[in-house]
Amino acid sequence: MPCSQLFHWGPILALSVIFIITVVGFKCSLMWWPVYTKGSWINLTIYFTWLFLILYNYFLAAFKGPGFVPLGWEPKNKENRQYLQYCEFCKGYKSPRAHHCRKCNRCVIKMDHHCPWINTCCGHFNHANFTYFLFFAPLGCIHAAIILICSVYRALNWQYYYYYTNEPVVHLDFVGFICSMFAIGLAIGVTIAVGMLFFIQMKCIIKNETGIEQWIIEKAKDREREEEEGEFIYPYDLGCWKNMGEVFTLNGKPKSDGFIWNIVPDCNQYTLTIEQIYQKALKRERTVEYIIGKDYNGSWVPIRMGWRVCVNFPCTDEPRIKVKVGDRVKVTRWKKHWLYGTKVNLEGRAKGETKDRQRGWFPRICAKQDISLNGHFGDCDMDTDHVKAE
Repeated sequence: MPCSQLFHWGPILALSVIFIITVVGFKCSLMWWPVYTKGSWINLTIYFTWLFLILYNYFLAAFKGPGFVPLGWEPKNKENRQYLQYCEFCKGYKSPRAHHCRKCNRCVIKMDHHCPWINTCCGHFNHANFTYFLFFAPLGCIHAAIILICSVYRALNWQYYYYYTNEPVVHLDFVGFICSMFAIGLAIGVTIAVGMLFFIQMKCIIKNETGIEQWIIEKAKDREREEEEGEFIYPYDLGCWKNMGEVFTLNGKPKSDGFIWNIVPDCNQYTLTIEQIYQKALKRERTVEYIIGKDYNGSWVPIRMGWRVCVNFPCTDEPRIKVKVGDRVKVTRWKKHWLYGTKVNLEGRAKGETKDRQRGWFPRICAKQDISLNGHFGDCDMDTDHVKAE
């Protein structure tokens, strides 16, 4: 079991929040419902059942992982390689629905997104457990929040319960009161945030889509198509119940092996990958190469670039790249104050190398001039592989 995976700020923070809510809620529960009462045992049984289901699915999602395309993988029928994208990092082809994650540094099978809370991607093999975790976490937090809120109320009105009722008195000292209020805030925050994530994941599962595929589908439907191409059909939408059955199974294993997928009629295994290749070709056509005229140190808050640049930063966890005067950057995305592109390796270009490594955002004010002959300047759609993958 790769326990070292938990030594990351995401799992540490997630497990710490679970621990705080659980311990403080348990302490308040014992004061509100002492263990000698029948209601206390029922309450604690339900309370710790939530905890077990939360942690069980959390650790399975983290340790099971999304599933990775083997390094150097290629389809058995070599003729099908023309329908697949080649990954320069993994030295192999991306299987249908796979995307390269720059944080895992591997091609992930049916990648949805990279989740810092489990310190790995949410993908094919852990999608169900990750969704179960998102379902049980809000339920457990709602239960804890009810206990904590009622306990704080009873602690603030302890005199009433002490003199006028025979019910147990909840006593909280200053530290206990602060911890309880803090735990209430955490429980409510987790319920809202994780509940929204659960809703988003279920929307994807019901349509048999991933977050990345939603971008691909949106661009496929918006772009102008040749008459012989016909209307774009998403190949994996089998209907609501069948889509859910692809992810949620009794044995805990998804139906697909991650390389061959169940598809709708009039489509084939490479319908989506062919569309991706076409979209990548369009992206290359609109690429603009810029010369850098102002140094940038890669800071996420570049104060020296002006307050407008700092305030209008890209809402993404993608990296920022250092640039200096004279560098050349191939830009594929434009925002009002930021550009996204890949630094050109001039030495590698002279040697005939095609791989570019440094890719990310930098302030638009650093771009001195456009030296591209076939590109165009303006706002364009975000590239899906860079949004949540490469």
